[in-house]
Amino acid sequence: MPLATVSFGELLLLVVEIFLFVIWIWILIAIIGDLFRDHELSGLAKGVWIIFLVFIPFLSALVYLIARGDGMRERQIKAATEAKQQFDSYVREQADSSPADELHKLNELREKGALSQAEFDQAKAKLLA
Repeated sequence: MPLATVSFGELLLLVVEIFLFVIWIWILIAIIGDLFRDHELSGLAKGVWIIFLVFIPFLSALVYLIARGDGMRERQIKAATEAKQQFDSYVREQADSSPADELHKLNELREKGALSQAEFDQAKAKLLA
């Protein structure tokens, strides 16, 4: 005796329903992310959009995508560009400073008297570790 009788059509319908549900969650996350990424929109307006998305989700999401869809793309591109610039500047900053450069700077500080020999040895050990 089988535990459940599920036809192929019912199984296929379940897969489609799960797919549509995942897409719906993805759209909501994209809209909410865009809402909080937009610095030109006031907090009150963001709150109103969230309330509408909770209580009238399908209509609110459709209106949001129609009314603010072009801005979503621009804000996403701007955020990605800023993230890339920050990453590139971090990489350049880290690449410019080698352990040899740091040792040279420490040696100069020691020669000027800004560091004692013990402080120099401690910093050197930390740098080379």
